[in-house]
Amino acid sequence: MDKKHVILIGLLGTLLLGIIMGYSSEATIQSAPVDQEGTQQAVKITEAEKIALGKAIFFDANLSEPSGQSCASCHTPSAGFANPIREFPTSQGAVVGLFAKRNAPTIAYSQYSPEFYFDGNDYIGGQFLDGRALTLETQAGGPPLDPVEMHNASIQAYVSKVARASYSNEFKRIYGQDIFNDANKTLAAIGDAIATYERTSELSAFSSKFDAFQTGKATFTAQEKLGLDIFISKGKCFTCHPIINENLTTVPALFSEYGYDNLGVPKNPNNKFYTLSKKYNPDGADFIDIGLAGNPRVITDGRVAQSRGKFKTPTLRNVEITGPYMHNGVFTTLKQVVSFYNTRDSNPSLWGAPEVPENVNKDLIGNLHLTKAEEDALVAFLMTLTDGYVVK
Repeated sequence: MDKKHVILIGLLGTLLLGIIMGYSSEATIQSAPVDQEGTQQAVKITEAEKIALGKAIFFDANLSEPSGQSCASCHTPSAGFANPIREFPTSQGAVVGLFAKRNAPTIAYSQYSPEFYFDGNDYIGGQFLDGRALTLETQAGGPPLDPVEMHNASIQAYVSKVARASYSNEFKRIYGQDIFNDANKTLAAIGDAIATYERTSELSAFSSKFDAFQTGKATFTAQEKLGLDIFISKGKCFTCHPIINENLTTVPALFSEYGYDNLGVPKNPNNKFYTLSKKYNPDGADFIDIGLAGNPRVITDGRVAQSRGKFKTPTLRNVEITGPYMHNGVFTTLKQVVSFYNTRDSNPSLWGAPEVPENVNKDLIGNLHLTKAEEDALVAFLMTLTDGYVVK
């Protein structure tokens, strides 16, 4: 049994438990705000109230500097909770002309990524493409303080905006009347609220044609069925993007084992991060994204060399609408991605050298021997993973 399937089996129990338990709006969360006389009073806060608060923060475009950029700006529902603007390979920040070094990944289904850990062979899980945030709660605190994303100068500057927001009284009711007295505690509470929203069915709908197919409510076309067959056999996609088992009997499927790989992706000359001043990008056009190797825990663990160039395996759900693709947005279509996987090694002149030549996965991709018709079929199958399918 290879390491990918060992990881998969280890995650299955946790995954199914989370799916079965779900998140009920009737659940209560104990909080202890302080009344005007200074008396601690236990208050029951419904999960629905915390979800509503988290959603309000997620969509609030007044929390960046300057205002105009929210979490939803780069993680828009209509774009599969990825960036809806495909003009650039990476996301533009709150300040016009500042661009992130990486393509904003979808955060749909991110609740199922386990907390970042080392399994004895490889790193698994976490949030962001390099896993540097252990959980959804800590991930939520990253973009607001990033100098090229939401551009807030400090934690205090960011949380002060939440304190002035229309929902600030609700924030205090849920997290305590004195919550804004400590900026670090406020930041943690903001992360808790956003993560609560991100764990709802709005972000994990499981409503694609594939889901309907799995439950017997939809039929695949001949091309889609061929694409599925390739996905779980000749294309080897199933290894890193599992459907849990070959019989397709376990629902729902997550299409990620949350591991890390270097796919041999080339640099993207159109990445505008390369053009930023030395204040934001000291290396200029020579910048190399080392991915997982830059994760502070990986550095502390002393596993930098074997981690260079690796990025977390994304879910394929909604992949039709979450382009551009790869960490640097180098591919604009699914067809390009599939062709790259198919011919990276057999026709390398089409793609260019890997951005990071170490640790490139040569076992599962690079020379799949797919015909053009099979590539098209695989793309057709991937397009069945888009949420919002209407059962006929």
